[in-house]
Amino acid sequence: MHIEPEIVTGAKLVLSYATGIAAGGVALKLAVDAVREQGVSSFLVRTVVTTALVFSFFEILPHFRVGVSEVHFILGSTLFLLFGAAPAALGLAFGLLLQGLFFVPTDLPQYGMNVTTLLVPLFAIQALAQRIIPRNTAYVDLRYRQALALSTAYQSGIVAWVAFWAIYGAGFGATNLANIATFAGSYALVIVIEPLADLAVLALAKSLRGVTADGLVTPRLHHAA
Repeated sequence: MHIEPEIVTGAKLVLSYATGIAAGGVALKLAVDAVREQGVSSFLVRTVVTTALVFSFFEILPHFRVGVSEVHFILGSTLFLLFGAAPAALGLAFGLLLQGLFFVPTDLPQYGMNVTTLLVPLFAIQALAQRIIPRNTAYVDLRYRQALALSTAYQSGIVAWVAFWAIYGAGFGATNLANIATFAGSYALVIVIEPLADLAVLALAKSLRGVTADGLVTPRLHHAA
């Protein structure tokens, strides 16, 4: 989901800064709500954990350049289900920033659009979860179709934002559209794998229900709303 350098350049980068700031503002609002719900310590611990995980996902898990961007196993829906929307959002933003600062400085000019691409779909699956997961269902009791819906929505959102940035920066030329299509097709692999990862992690969390400290995970993981 890293937009390749030189696709969006010059004055067009201003829009990416604006959307990145807006996404960051939503994440901070969610952070305030999370602190009120579980306290500062729990929120900080979950944010540090998600940041470390995201950084590891970017650097350790398989990733490869395809078309206008890169295919990554980000596990955004997994982070959301385990830690909640706010820690997941800040973990994605900080993990992406650390990767750019220490390993890929050429990605820093694209940070605004990349963080938008990661966070807006996360906010979307938070809203989707409220609609498709009954209030009396803990996340550890999700069915495959629910996990698939969340993961598909998240990854589809990433593909849609990558397509938007590529068209915004490089237009509707045949080569650009072909590169976008190649990237979108490659992401189908992620959509297949991530719901299985979600269910595997949730099954592990369910087996550890009695030993998992509530402050280290979102309350909804083990408890109904």
